[in-house]
Amino acid sequence: MRALVLSDIHGSALATKKALDFFELFNCDKIFLLGDVLYHGPRNPLPGGHDPMGVSELLNNYASVITAVRGNCDAEVDQMLLNFSCMDDFKELEDNSKRLFLSHGHLFEPALLSHYQADVYFSGHTHIHTACTNRDGVYTLNPGSISLPKGNTNPSFGIYDTKYFSVHHLENGEEILHIDF
Repeated sequence: MRALVLSDIHGSALATKKALDFFELFNCDKIFLLGDVLYHGPRNPLPGGHDPMGVSELLNNYASVITAVRGNCDAEVDQMLLNFSCMDDFKELEDNSKRLFLSHGHLFEPALLSHYQADVYFSGHTHIHTACTNRDGVYTLNPGSISLPKGNTNPSFGIYDTKYFSVHHLENGEEILHIDF
């Protein structure tokens, strides 16, 4: 499996279009959406290219390959625009012998994952990319935000492959961070 991993789009069609171009470039067969898809949120400025309906149109073209979870800025009204489910608080997937746990990050923290017996924990929410292991050896991965990066980071997305996770700069695809499994 190879997945394009996106989080914290916050309604930016411009950033979504750029990110989706990497789906083909990196030969992905899945997209993991880690929440905060359409709404920019009351604490965030409007991102460049703000067009929630445009985001939904772009993502709906990939509905059959999207696995999505709900972020703290996602609401039932967002689901009305999307042709894939985006209202689950978390998703659990299997990839070969790895157990993957996807959430936005506002409800589930890596320290609590022993209950879910995950090997790989994906989250967004912080808008800051990370790739490391926690004290239990669980990989904790965050692709950052494609539209509203924080912490002096660049707009970024992730690529999950059965053997690694990498974070890439949205503007040029340059690898920022890499971790092997």
